[in-house]
Amino acid sequence: MITKRRFLSVAGASGLASILPAGRQAARSQTVRNAAHILVGFPPGGTTDVIARLIASELKGYSPSVIIETRSGAAGRVALEALKSSAADGSVLSVSPLDTITLYPYIYKKLRYDGFQDFIPVTAVCAVPNLISVGSKVPGDVRTLADFILWCRANPTQASYGTPGAGTPLHFTGVMLARAAGFEFVHVPYQGGAPAVQDLLGGQIAATIVPFDTTLPHILSGKLRALATTGPQRSAALPDVPTVREAGYPALERVGWWGTFLPAKTPADIVEKLDKATREALKTNEIKAGLATLSAEIGAISPADFAQLAKSSYEQWGPIVQASGFTPQD
Repeated sequence: MITKRRFLSVAGASGLASILPAGRQAARSQTVRNAAHILVGFPPGGTTDVIARLIASELKGYSPSVIIETRSGAAGRVALEALKSSAADGSVLSVSPLDTITLYPYIYKKLRYDGFQDFIPVTAVCAVPNLISVGSKVPGDVRTLADFILWCRANPTQASYGTPGAGTPLHFTGVMLARAAGFEFVHVPYQGGAPAVQDLLGGQIAATIVPFDTTLPHILSGKLRALATTGPQRSAALPDVPTVREAGYPALERVGWWGTFLPAKTPADIVEKLDKATREALKTNEIKAGLATLSAEIGAISPADFAQLAKSSYEQWGPIVQASGFTPQD
């Protein structure tokens, strides 16, 4: 579990004001009496869907019935647009990557939601590291990130990497690596991590930077080679794979956070009820085991700390995106 000390090191040391909307203030007691709907903005089977279903299975303390409602599209924006327009009574929430709130303002020219005004960040559920991996396009003697960088320099026309899409944190991880190490690295965006991994397996691209679980089965089978994890520590699933910090690139250290969100102006007692129910769910063996398959570390961060993390993440992404030369999309 992420401790308070470790959270502060991840969130950053700058003084940050609370960004909780006014709707967090005390309100009359309300409960979610019927079914609660969890909006998921990404396709079934992906990391977000898996996390949402794990949480939904153990939220009995929040609502008698919890239903997953897939609203995939526009890189998760469709679900958040729906959340924005939902009633602020706790009946609709979302499980979403934090980057849809903190990175997207730099990626899209126009967002139909304001992540810091339209939503309440409730609980940071977990943190998932990413893996830098290579496949058959790269010679078998390339076993470390340093080896791969040397190969890329010697083979600039073949040095390519796939990610779940342009403007994603994984895209910028590749950009930062190439700039730091001084080599050409062609980005190939996909509609999700799975298609990128399929092309990696087929030898169409040299590398992928995707969430840990997307490549893990293929690494364990020996079909792919993991060069480094972007997490702050080595994963128990791949204890021999070093972190990017150990490989000499600490600036690449970054995890993807997933959490629960409610519409702005949701009464404080409902926010607290969801937070408490989520924290209790994260203690169950079922969820612990499920998150372990993603190599995710349980966060269980409170609404106040989650808001602080969001603000810090937003401030960190600005300079990164600007330095990359990325042009905001429509």
